[in-house]
Amino acid sequence: SYFGTDQSQVQRYLSGKSVRESQWGLIFNGLLKIPMQFFILLVGVFVFVFYQFNSSPLNFNPKAVEVVMNSENKTSYLDIVEKHKQLEEDKKKVLFQALTKENISLIKYLNEKDKGLKDEARKIISESDTSVETNDKDYVFIHFILNNLPRGLIGLLLAVILSAAMSSTASELNALASTTTIDLYKRNVKIAKEDKHYVLMTKWFTLIWGSLAILVACVANLFDNLIQLVNIIGSIFYGNVLGIFLLAFFLKGVKGTAVFYAALIT
Repeated sequence: SYFGTDQSQVQRYLSGKSVRESQWGLIFNGLLKIPMQFFILLVGVFVFVFYQFNSSPLNFNPKAVEVVMNSENKTSYLDIVEKHKQLEEDKKKVLFQALTKENISLIKYLNEKDKGLKDEARKIISESDTSVETNDKDYVFIHFILNNLPRGLIGLLLAVILSAAMSSTASELNALASTTTIDLYKRNVKIAKEDKHYVLMTKWFTLIWGSLAILVACVANLFDNLIQLVNIIGSIFYGNVLGIFLLAFFLKGVKGTAVFYAALIT
């Protein structure tokens, strides 16, 4: 559905110099997406393993730590920090022993206890300042980069992260603006306009969709993590979109009104 029907991907194939080039683009997307996604998630597993053997902060969000350290809850927070450090030392001792059934159970127990301490720390941070983000999952990788990699590599990785973000945002906003202009605005405007007018409207729609994206980003911290949020939103629409395209290609007797109501229901 994503690579075959989503405008943000299809516009890449449409910009190919020939049908052959577009086909190669689609094939490479299909072949590289799964190993690429697997590697991205594997990096998360590696970082988790790294922090099993190396010390980690009680909360990965530096702003949250700064707030609690400047509040009246500082002493309570520092007590939990000491418990967290002791727990990490106990865990390291077990991790460097043979992985027997008893040790594996003990590691799980210590991880659960550590999770309890982190939840307690979040509660204290929230009491110190309700506006501070206590969910620190999205700060783990950036903390790992800034504190454990050589400086040159840090700059390179941050550039890669920003480039990837800009690339994704640009393609999505372009897709939303162009489809809104051509499929909705142009079809419903009775008077024919010049191409210059439609280009201007595309810019306005880009601004509108960009503002909406910012609003969504403002409430994204309410969810457990960003990957989960993306998958939740995607699952609502992608089945529908693929269903509509399959109907258009293979069951041409089904009319648009029926498809529209069916999409709303599903």
